[in-house]
Amino acid sequence: MTTSEVQAWLDRYIEAWQKNDPELVEALFTSDAVYRFRPYGGDGRVAEGVADIVSSWIDFDEDPAKWEASYRPYAVEGDRAVAIGTSRYFGAGDEGDEVYHNCFLLRFADGRCSEFTEYWMLEPSES
Repeated sequence: MTTSEVQAWLDRYIEAWQKNDPELVEALFTSDAVYRFRPYGGDGRVAEGVADIVSSWIDFDEDPAKWEASYRPYAVEGDRAVAIGTSRYFGAGDEGDEVYHNCFLLRFADGRCSEFTEYWMLEPSES
């Protein structure tokens, strides 16, 4: 994968999230992909296989007018990439917007993601 190919994949990732379209989500991942929403904590937030990933996304129906996201590749080597960015949820917190800083660990096969691990941190509100 190249940096521009990873950026194109991240752009399609945001589009799939905005449109909440199962076909767009499915096109992002290999059939046997693993998506770790929360890799630690034992709360079962790991989706295995593209059908499970699609179901997890579609079940999490988020109004695209209530959020925005921006991600970019940080490092790309072979079939692996690290991406960073932010996700902002408008009016979601007690004091206004919630802003999450994200780091994605990605592994690709044939231009689709076969492993996705998501780390995030909520930005403290300015109180």
